[in-house]
Amino acid sequence: MTTRTENWLTRRWGRWVVPYAALWITMLIGGVVIVALALTSAEVYDNVVDDAGLANLDKPTLAFMEQLRSPGLDSFVTGFTNIGGGIGMPILASILTAWLIWVSRTWRPLILIGGAAAVSTTATTVGKKLIGRTRPDHADAVPPYESSPSFPSGHTLNSTVVIGLVVYLACLQVHRTIARVGLITAGAVFVFAMGMSRVYLGHHWMTDVIIGWVLGLGWVGIVILAHRLFHVLRHREHAGPAPTFDNEVNLHDGAPGSSRDGGTDDAGTPGSAGRSTASG
Repeated sequence: MTTRTENWLTRRWGRWVVPYAALWITMLIGGVVIVALALTSAEVYDNVVDDAGLANLDKPTLAFMEQLRSPGLDSFVTGFTNIGGGIGMPILASILTAWLIWVSRTWRPLILIGGAAAVSTTATTVGKKLIGRTRPDHADAVPPYESSPSFPSGHTLNSTVVIGLVVYLACLQVHRTIARVGLITAGAVFVFAMGMSRVYLGHHWMTDVIIGWVLGLGWVGIVILAHRLFHVLRHREHAGPAPTFDNEVNLHDGAPGSSRDGGTDDAGTPGSAGRSTASG
């Protein structure tokens, strides 16, 4: 009985504990790196961007956006930018995450998107408090005005992280190339438009938005790396190499072609939903 118990614990350790530990440790280390980059970027920005820097990039971009404004377009952009705000983005993220959980039959989208959003919010808060950059003057902005520090753009950073991961996880659920291209294109347009909406409304400088994109994309890359590492450890002994979009058989928990548990896994292929869902 002791030997049987030991064997059971060994199997469970290799199947559950090690992969999830690798996932969390990678995300934890990556999160620290991203927050550190936010600190570093704020320091570098404070040292190298002076009045001349503003004149060369931020002020001309804001002046150009002011020429495009009209009452109707102002209202539309304000409504759109609210989607990426402190109320709109959590609601959108919750809806998209719930859909991914339902489609993939696993709680991993909640782990990935929830953890990633927490880190991006922390990086935004740290960067704003450290640099304390003033937003464009109210005379150059569209109401309602914002009074919090400007650097980096939280709308841009958080939208990049949430939408980037939603697109990544959604691509794991579809098999047609045109569908994946459509998802990636839609996500890229949304993130780009969200950033530019902040400049259009005069709520952020262009450099605030650029740093938001850079930090967001860097963090998305780290989270995706953690997810792929999880699969490498999770499936190495059962189905060979890590899963890819075009190698669906590698996503099974058991031997290739196994479907004894039914359902679907992270990539929407049958055979591992029962275990994936139980994994939380």
